[in-house]
Amino acid sequence: MTMTESLELVSETKCFDGWLKRYKHHSRALDCEMIFAIYLPPQAESERVPLLWWLSGLTCNDENFMQKAGAQKLASQLGIAILCPDTSPRGLDLPGEHDSYDFGSGAGFYVNATQEPWSRHYRMYDYVTEELPSVARQHFPLNGRESISGHSMGGHGALILALRHPGRYSSVSAFSPVVNPIDSPWGKKAFSNYLGEDKGAWTQYDACELVAKGASSQPLFVDQGEADNFLEEQLKPERLEAVCEEHDHPLTLRRHPGYDHSYFFIATFIDDHLRYHAEHLHKKR
Repeated sequence: MTMTESLELVSETKCFDGWLKRYKHHSRALDCEMIFAIYLPPQAESERVPLLWWLSGLTCNDENFMQKAGAQKLASQLGIAILCPDTSPRGLDLPGEHDSYDFGSGAGFYVNATQEPWSRHYRMYDYVTEELPSVARQHFPLNGRESISGHSMGGHGALILALRHPGRYSSVSAFSPVVNPIDSPWGKKAFSNYLGEDKGAWTQYDACELVAKGASSQPLFVDQGEADNFLEEQLKPERLEAVCEEHDHPLTLRRHPGYDHSYFFIATFIDDHLRYHAEHLHKKR
């Protein structure tokens, strides 16, 4: 990103002495206009602060986490910025893009599509790992320390990004992640359309496969509700648990009786995740 490119402020709201801001920009990776949200804690007014990426799930955009998770109060105290990208390109109206909740609009799955008509725009992997970090570094007072977290499809995104970029993220966590998308209905639908029928190309976007290949030794922290209606068919945390045990990969998997897939679950345990990330983000190098 060059200095001639700019952001358009969509809205700003003071929150726990910091600022929640939404910005619009033209994404070169996705070839469309995108909106993202960032919470800047009060410490950002006088110093550079660490950043937590939050990747949201199916049907969500940049607003869901910021409005429902209740993360800003503790983030303000801990001095952590939080950045929420959208979950797919927007405003394209590609054929079939809006036909179902689990594919197309709101369902980018954090991959780089290789199949038409998706390959021109659906490059969320590059957007989240390259373009948007460049935008953030240029425009906000960040100190270069980053962690990553997410929910469901976004939990899948957080895990694969951390596993594929050893050393980049100080810590990673996930709520109810899709840990083995190459063998879940959501993942099969998305990957076959975005990536084609060669399942060998799918494995680079699958947390269980990446752990099995020894892609990284990044410790994983996962919270899962036991009353989640997607637990058995889509999420399958026991598979991540098994592959991590087999390959001696550090994993903390907490199961919570009675909790479902909703933001009520996230709001209940988000403070644990923020403190976990703060411990790593503020750790002396």
